[in-house]
Amino acid sequence: MELYNSLSQQKEIFKPMVEGKVKMYVCGMTVYDYCHIGHARVMVVFDMISRYLRERGYDVSYVRNITDVDDKIFARAAENGESFTELTERFIGAMHEDERALGVLPPTSEPRATAHMQQIVDMISVLMEKGVAYQADNGDVYFNIAQFPTYGKLSKRKVEELLAGARVSVEDLKRDPLDFVLWKSAKPGEASWTSPWGEGRPGWHIECSAMSTHCLGNTFDIHGGGPDLKFPHHENEIAQSEAATGEHFVNYWMHAGAVRVNKEKMSKSLGNFFTIREVLAQYQPEVVRFFLLGSHYRSQVDYSEDSLQEAKAALDRFYHGLRGVATESEYDSAYVNRFYGAMDDDFNTPEAIAVLHELVKDLNNAKKEQGEHAVCLAATLKFLGGILGLFETDPEVYLQSGAGSSDISAEEIEAFIAKRAQARLDKNWAESDRIRDALKEKGITLDDSRDGTTWRRG
Repeated sequence: MELYNSLSQQKEIFKPMVEGKVKMYVCGMTVYDYCHIGHARVMVVFDMISRYLRERGYDVSYVRNITDVDDKIFARAAENGESFTELTERFIGAMHEDERALGVLPPTSEPRATAHMQQIVDMISVLMEKGVAYQADNGDVYFNIAQFPTYGKLSKRKVEELLAGARVSVEDLKRDPLDFVLWKSAKPGEASWTSPWGEGRPGWHIECSAMSTHCLGNTFDIHGGGPDLKFPHHENEIAQSEAATGEHFVNYWMHAGAVRVNKEKMSKSLGNFFTIREVLAQYQPEVVRFFLLGSHYRSQVDYSEDSLQEAKAALDRFYHGLRGVATESEYDSAYVNRFYGAMDDDFNTPEAIAVLHELVKDLNNAKKEQGEHAVCLAATLKFLGGILGLFETDPEVYLQSGAGSSDISAEEIEAFIAKRAQARLDKNWAESDRIRDALKEKGITLDDSRDGTTWRRG
């Protein structure tokens, strides 16, 4: 298996530290609002990666943190007139609901920053003792970039170039513009914790270093996250972690591609910002998951109505292929091996899905013969799709339901089908066509076969 390492900027043979075991940490959500479609990309991508690693026989320890202490959290809680814990608990619950809808399995561990204050304080204390951190006159504690010569090795940015573009405030008490905060002194009325440097709270970067090393050890296999985290967040994690432990921090760095909306960066300021819930109100969750996996995890994804409609049409074809076929059988080894080959190549989901497209085409042809070969192909399709978290719904349930679909009930549709069947018996083809067209206008498609008429939404 090969994967692309953001640190070396090339594909590398994957060799975990301990044979058969994988330790993976992914930066999770800052819980002050509903998750958006960019968060969904990270959720689904690393869920896919952990699923496939397990399918290949690895014992995966997947840690994904929750940032539940942050300036944005405090600001939103104050704006709402509630405690920051009430705010975070509500949005953690909402995040879990979104994940379940998208078929994202729970991580092995989900540490929260507020539950790891001692580990955070301990790591900062080590950095202070080693002389790579200092306390400024305002009480804040900073990491001293000058004491970490390899700073920039992940993002490939040179310190001199970063310094040239750094903004320096007259009130800035840092020794160097690139120094970043490890501990913030408490503001009046703000939640705070006790530390050797006074009441305060941790900076964002130190939280992940403390939680990841606490859960997985000083060195672990994979660290992942969104594309915007490479610099400065992950760069700062490397600096403070390796300075504190004296050991190499992470062996493989993985970053999911960004989500754009109609070829523009998704942002609230542009008004093209969509929460997962808004999208799921219009599309079935599995359609969204299929859309997010349709592009290679490292590539950008262009979110648009056309893209989601294409994903729905493709997923409909897969479910239509699985419809009416048993899936209890041995698997077709040729398709399985081709699928594995695609996924072993840096989790190449577009190529893996292309294999599935060939498979369902073969399945549809085999269904005409109604033999054991069709059952074998259907079982293989369901098995391989399941590795990606797809095809886990009963085909009839999937095809006859859907977010944003017509509100005509199943009973009403069946009544129309019965009327159409009678019209066909009476050879009243005009009435038969009228009923079909009327249902089509309501978003219902009829499929006739020698076994009768079935229907689906869309």
